[in-house]
Amino acid sequence: MKTAYELALERMESQGIERPDADSLTPETREKMAEVRSKAQARLAEVEIFHRKASSEAADPLTRERLENEYRIDRSRIEEDRDQALERLRSG
Repeated sequence: MKTAYELALERMESQGIERPDADSLTPETREKMAEVRSKAQARLAEVEIFHRKASSEAADPLTRERLENEYRIDRSRIEEDRDQALERLRSG
């Protein structure tokens, strides 16, 4: 029985995507990547906490909509920053 990882690799290969080289990342790079992910996750949690608090206090629907849009933008920015940092680490 194949693992989900092996099945995903096979799907990637069938789509013409090269199999990632497991030895391409050093332990130090992997550690930095984990740190980037951890910091991003903490920032996302912080933004979500502030969003929930502000949303619960807002009575006006327009204010709630504005807060929701700001939350989406903040979340998207954090995720984009995280992805860019990870890509920089992958490419060296």
